[in-house]
Amino acid sequence: MSEYVERTFVALKPDAVKRGLTGEIISQIEDTGMKIMGLKMVQATDQLLEQHYSEHVDKPFYEGLAEYMKDGPVVAIVVEGVHAVENMRKLIGDTDSKEAHPATIRGKYSHMSMDHADDAGRLYRNIIHASAEKDEAEKEIEIWFNEEELHEFKQSHEEEVR
Repeated sequence: MSEYVERTFVALKPDAVKRGLTGEIISQIEDTGMKIMGLKMVQATDQLLEQHYSEHVDKPFYEGLAEYMKDGPVVAIVVEGVHAVENMRKLIGDTDSKEAHPATIRGKYSHMSMDHADDAGRLYRNIIHASAEKDEAEKEIEIWFNEEELHEFKQSHEEEVR
């Protein structure tokens, strides 16, 4: 495997699942040529979220974030591809949906800006998470998946284009 091929973690948050965006978002990921190496629906627990958001547990917004992530199932995905971490971040778009390019997942589907959420006293919901760095991706994959849940395979274009 090339040194440029890497894995990253993606979570479709409860608002994406409740809005029926799961299939559409997975299609957009696959359309890029990246592969889905692991996929499952999970009801996040306090323990899992404390591991995932360990750097935020003591911050004032953490409790609301945890409640949001437990508000319904999360679709956890491991994606593999060339520069997967960077490319997934580009595909999902800016964290603040008002700044996200309209062609990105957040630009297309996230309908609340951070400013609006703050003014309304509501938790900001932005439908999707993707690891920001390679080390973070490795940590998050380990938190959400065990080795038996990750699959190795070649896509058709990998077998036919050499």
